[in-house]
Amino acid sequence: MAAKGTPCSLIVAAKPDQRSGKAVAAAVILRFEWRALRRRRSIFALGQQVIPMQIKALSAVPEQVSYDVIIIGGAIMGSSVAWFLTENPDFNGSVLVIERDPTYRNAATTLTCSCIRQQFSHPLNVQISQFTADFVQTLRQRMGNDPRVPDLKVQNFGYMYLADTEAFASVLRNNQKVQRSVGAQTVLLTAAEIAAAYPFYHLDDILLGSINRKDEGYFDGSTLFQWFRRSARERGVAYVTNEVVALTCNLAGTRVESVTLRSGQVIACGQLVNAAGTRGAAVAAMAGIRLPVAPRKRYIWIIEAETPLDRELPLTIDPTGVHMRENGGGTYMIGGHPDHDPDVDPDDFTMDHSLWQDHIWPVVATRIPAFEAVRVTSEWAGQYDFNVLDQNAIAGPHAIVSNFLFLNGFSGHGLQQSPGMGRGTAEWLTHGRYRSLDLSPLHHDRVTGNRPLIEKAII
Repeated sequence: MAAKGTPCSLIVAAKPDQRSGKAVAAAVILRFEWRALRRRRSIFALGQQVIPMQIKALSAVPEQVSYDVIIIGGAIMGSSVAWFLTENPDFNGSVLVIERDPTYRNAATTLTCSCIRQQFSHPLNVQISQFTADFVQTLRQRMGNDPRVPDLKVQNFGYMYLADTEAFASVLRNNQKVQRSVGAQTVLLTAAEIAAAYPFYHLDDILLGSINRKDEGYFDGSTLFQWFRRSARERGVAYVTNEVVALTCNLAGTRVESVTLRSGQVIACGQLVNAAGTRGAAVAAMAGIRLPVAPRKRYIWIIEAETPLDRELPLTIDPTGVHMRENGGGTYMIGGHPDHDPDVDPDDFTMDHSLWQDHIWPVVATRIPAFEAVRVTSEWAGQYDFNVLDQNAIAGPHAIVSNFLFLNGFSGHGLQQSPGMGRGTAEWLTHGRYRSLDLSPLHHDRVTGNRPLIEKAII
């Protein structure tokens, strides 16, 4: 039990990471290399264009001393919750969003691949992405037909999962059944069928592939984020540039009563949402809650091919875990990480320049021989808020600290889940239950009960 004016003392055990490493692909001799431009951009990579984040100065001090809802983290997940609260006619409270870095320079929202898929192993994840696809493509209508809001589409090149073992082929078959049961249009392809549709792949080792080309591919996540944030602010949500350094609970340790900001202000709250991304575990610890989420580095390269492919490249997930996709204009986005995948400091965005040459490029050039002749035009490191328990989102309220809500551990699919998770969290904050998709399978109680809800389709 916590004394008044001190942090809660509740500690929740987390299951250690039990993931296995991935095999290293065999290297190939690269016949042509242009000099790579070793630079990382804090940008939104938007297919054929790059749009820098536009920043407007924010106050560091909230105007009020108390808010009905405080959201820690103002990137796409926190901004989605804020916007959906303003959209809910039954919510009439005050909302404060606290964001430590208004440039979002190293936010996962900024450094994302900005893609959406329905190829998950759990039906709820499929349904969340289906809602996102509809939301993105009706964004203007959902934002009151505001003429400033652009019309957005999903670039449906699809995701191509490739299986080189019978065990993984069986996983793809089972996943397809789950996906089609909730309306996805995933199809399974033999190696011969893949070769007929996409002759640029080397497929000697491939037994089976799966692809869905409806509402699966690239979407403009930066514009979605900017409109969540802009519209929420225009509707009265307060955003401040500051950082939460402490949480204070009631005497029973059952509610968070206030947050303390780095600037010294103490702000009372009715309900609290943890949308702090890779810092989510640190925020939970302020309430005495142990959250099994850690920062894990992920690397991205933009390459230009000497001879571009003659058709769109699906977002291809090689059996090694390396992935590659269409980026537009003869350029392609490549992603991956080393086999050794430790937790890192949330401020560590150092690029591993040897990874491309020693591991990623050999895999890419083996799978697509045309990519033996490429140059790297841009590269950067980002981070997943990686759920080491089961690689699924952690949502909903804490069982004891009842006004502490989670939006953490998305493990790489947060951007595409932000509309559905924001809507559901706003419903819970307003009504104490879900009125659309039931997100309760993702609740934190599975962490305390050590009941992992494994998502098998993690990239």
